[in-house]
Amino acid sequence: VEPIDRVGGHIPGAVSAPTMENVDKDGRFLPAGTLSARFKALGASAAAEPVGVYCGSGVSGAHEALALEIAGFEPALYAGSWSEWSSDVSRPVATGSQPG
Repeated sequence: VEPIDRVGGHIPGAVSAPTMENVDKDGRFLPAGTLSARFKALGASAAAEPVGVYCGSGVSGAHEALALEIAGFEPALYAGSWSEWSSDVSRPVATGSQPG
């Protein structure tokens, strides 16, 4: 169920990386090495192209981009995020927990 956008789902190929997993119990970013290991486990590579980041509307995507920067990756924020992507009926939509 998607209460705001035209449809619920995610951009095909996207991997979920919940923003709150970038911070400790006090809300401070985890150490760079810990963040780096987290993003590598999710499939990011510092030697690869920039890591695309988005969220529902762009706010937590900016937080994710900063976490990637701290971890030594080059983030690329899609500021329009899911709201923009899903508003165009010609764009594909994936659902479920797999990147598909």
